[in-house]
Amino acid sequence: MFGIQNYGSFVAAIAIFQLIPGPGTLSILNATARGGIAAGLGAVVGTLLGDMVYMIAAIVGLATVMQAHPALFQGLQWFGAAYLGWLGLQLLHAPAAGGPPAATGRQDAWRYFRQALAVSLTNPKVLLFFVAFFPLFLHADASSATLAVMAAHVTFLCLLYQAMLVFAGNAIARRIASLPFARLLATRLAGSALLVFAVRLALDNR
Repeated sequence: MFGIQNYGSFVAAIAIFQLIPGPGTLSILNATARGGIAAGLGAVVGTLLGDMVYMIAAIVGLATVMQAHPALFQGLQWFGAAYLGWLGLQLLHAPAAGGPPAATGRQDAWRYFRQALAVSLTNPKVLLFFVAFFPLFLHADASSATLAVMAAHVTFLCLLYQAMLVFAGNAIARRIASLPFARLLATRLAGSALLVFAVRLALDNR
């Protein structure tokens, strides 16, 4: 279907990979917990845009260029590790919000959009993932149009899952709004998880 080999497996694989939490997921959950639905959706758009950049880069062959220039890839890894670590430290030192998620305006949603976009773009492993993932479901005679359709599938399914994550996360955040310790613990866990991702990126870059 659509020139995609094993179409059902392709869709199932995307769904399964969405269930594996990564830096983008943490950005979305943190934005939702601290700023409500508007902030969470801003983070969703930022994450999707960052992934789309890497999908387009994979399609046009940027991965080949980066493999030919490993110093460039290593530089992106170090930058990504530093940025994720900085975000993690911010969350570890951030005060717990004292009430339900605040209603955010355009500026706050824009801030979380930029933060999520930066997290996505500073994780170059996303590029290598798409380079390894797409060929698994391509026919030998597939065209660039098939790759574009595959990228559209990834974006659409990710949008559905991440939007659901925002609404579910907002409902949970409101339920624990009266429990400052729970809010503080959630923030600290998000910060610790981002630091773990940063350390993993740094170790892989040695």
